[in-house]
Amino acid sequence: MSAGVGKSGSRSGAAHGGAPPIEARGLVKRYGDLTAVDGVDLTVAPGDVYGYLGPNGAGKTTSLRMLLGLIRPTEGSVRLFGRDPLADGAAALDGVAGFVEEPRFYPYLSALKNLEMLAAYDGDGAKDRIGEALDTVELTARRRDRVGGYSHGMKQRLGIAAALLRRPRLLLLDEPATGLDPAGMRDMRALVKRLAGEGMTVMLSSHLLGEVEELCNRVAIVRSGRVIYEDQLADLLASARGEYRLETTDDSRARGLAAAQPGVSDVVIENGTIRLAAEEPAVAALSVALGAAGVGIRALVPHTATLEELFFRLTEGEEGAADPPPTLAPAEAPSREAPARVPEPVGRRA
Repeated sequence: MSAGVGKSGSRSGAAHGGAPPIEARGLVKRYGDLTAVDGVDLTVAPGDVYGYLGPNGAGKTTSLRMLLGLIRPTEGSVRLFGRDPLADGAAALDGVAGFVEEPRFYPYLSALKNLEMLAAYDGDGAKDRIGEALDTVELTARRRDRVGGYSHGMKQRLGIAAALLRRPRLLLLDEPATGLDPAGMRDMRALVKRLAGEGMTVMLSSHLLGEVEELCNRVAIVRSGRVIYEDQLADLLASARGEYRLETTDDSRARGLAAAQPGVSDVVIENGTIRLAAEEPAVAALSVALGAAGVGIRALVPHTATLEELFFRLTEGEEGAADPPPTLAPAEAPSREAPARVPEPVGRRA
């Protein structure tokens, strides 16, 4: 489903001053005994490229549906530029655009005709912005081709073009790179970077760690419907600084010496390598102690954890940890498309 809202981003939030683009508090969605989203708090600030990161089934799409007012929360509240999409209707969605799940179009019409139909819904000069939107997503040369002949990546880009017709200040994207081949993923990342560089606030949900690490400045990590981390991505990565990898001629003795060394902590052996946390003076003292004990050092190097490592550390010990580990892969095979239909312009329902 595609979500395109608002006739002009210039008026969004005019009555609400400096309210953040997204503010969700205590967001809960239950389906019978299943809790899909469990007490989610989110704040997306102007200019953020905000990653909503988690495995498939973690509740990301359900959260986006609640943010856009497509479904009603069981508990909690949502504000978009200070307005409630359920209480204020289309006015709350002015200046907000994007798509949930995947954009869909009439396959037997050209991209240009599809966008002209959507622009007719929007008015406010949206038709005059079609050319610019197609240029932005690099589909101008294919604008007269039928959408049924488009690749998955081209349809994703056309979905963004449809969103850009509304001149949004906030763009929400649900798994924008899922199902793309490596070239398509590269193009999608470049497009999101370009839009963010032009000052647009972007929130994207994803289970692709590389995508989030490359694009986002802030992240929320969600598992089983609950946010287990929300902050600057740089701060999360910095939290792993001070880690070292140690390889020796006698790892058993070296582990004991490291564990007893002042200022050294979290000493474990993983895959034939000792991992430890320490500041530089303690590491220097440890190297001296190892030499004095006759333990040869093969390698002693600082280590910066990747987002993937940090993700699994954060989720270890959470409820459901006994379940199979979540799949977080660099790419997926495209799924069979559902029957195509025109995207529903959110905020223009009867």
